[in-house]
Amino acid sequence: MRKIKIGDRFIGNGEPIYIIGEAGVNHNGNLDLAFELVDIAKDAGCDAVKFQTFIAEDVVSKYAPKAPYQKALNGSQLDMAKRLELKFEDFKKLKIYSDKKGITFLSTPFDPRSVDFLDELGVPLFKVGSGELTNLPFLKYIAEKRRPVILSTGMSTLGEIEEALGTIQSAKNENVALLHCTSNYPSTLKSCNLLAIKTLKEVFDTPVGYSDHTLSLSVPSASVALGACIIEKHFTKDRNLPGPDHRASVDPYQLKQMVCMVRETEEALGCALKRPQDEELEVAKVTRRSIVAAVCIKKGTEIKREMVTLKRPGYGMPPKFLKFVFGRTAKRDIAKDEIIKLEDLK
Repeated sequence: MRKIKIGDRFIGNGEPIYIIGEAGVNHNGNLDLAFELVDIAKDAGCDAVKFQTFIAEDVVSKYAPKAPYQKALNGSQLDMAKRLELKFEDFKKLKIYSDKKGITFLSTPFDPRSVDFLDELGVPLFKVGSGELTNLPFLKYIAEKRRPVILSTGMSTLGEIEEALGTIQSAKNENVALLHCTSNYPSTLKSCNLLAIKTLKEVFDTPVGYSDHTLSLSVPSASVALGACIIEKHFTKDRNLPGPDHRASVDPYQLKQMVCMVRETEEALGCALKRPQDEELEVAKVTRRSIVAAVCIKKGTEIKREMVTLKRPGYGMPPKFLKFVFGRTAKRDIAKDEIIKLEDLK
């Protein structure tokens, strides 16, 4: 399966899980809070912190209704977007701050001007939200920047994903990864459909990850066990803050727990080869059975079934060699409970 390269590292099967802390718009339009979110993602152990870059009036019509999870907020969707908008100059500062902190800065663009800005800013990739999967002209515009693309697939069918990938790849950009996703905030466990990760891996020759919108800390680990190589999770400083995404986000402590659980799952997965682990080899010597003398056997005695038994430890002849013992003659005296070796018999 193809891998994508981000900076100096690869993402795909056999590579470390790439964890994106999704700050999104949980800064509430406040740059100081955005800086704090960078700190939280870094402290939690995320590989990257991601924001959302947009010019509200380029993205949202004044007639656009709000999504169900946004309806408790005052004003129209356009009003809400304007309140959550950061200036390009703010993102420059966030990029510098993230670089200083040693965490990769990412941001999802929602309009061509934001794409151009982020490209000039030098982001290592473009993350595209699920809502833009059917916006083929926009996908083509992003793909032509020749940067890797991570594409979320919430709300989509396999046919729509195929069309989106075809659009990106037609622009001679093969550096694409997919994120399985359920586009609701928060989404329910029942709607996760994590087995779709395996389907995406089988159908498309591209790395597949998971963008998690549940409040669960175990779902991301489960997705890793199913083959996800990227994890994206919304987080906030405080789930009680006003704004559209805070209640669908984890707090700093939970984010750190989730990262730890993902890393533990990653370490536990190992490889598909079934073989004894190094730490098992000494245990096998103690817990497996060997062929031993059930009674004292005098030299010259023909070995019969009732003279032998199977006992620990396991560093003698294994039980499957019993057939080579019966009918042979002892070449020496063998004490009861002593391991019988092949060289003891003739």
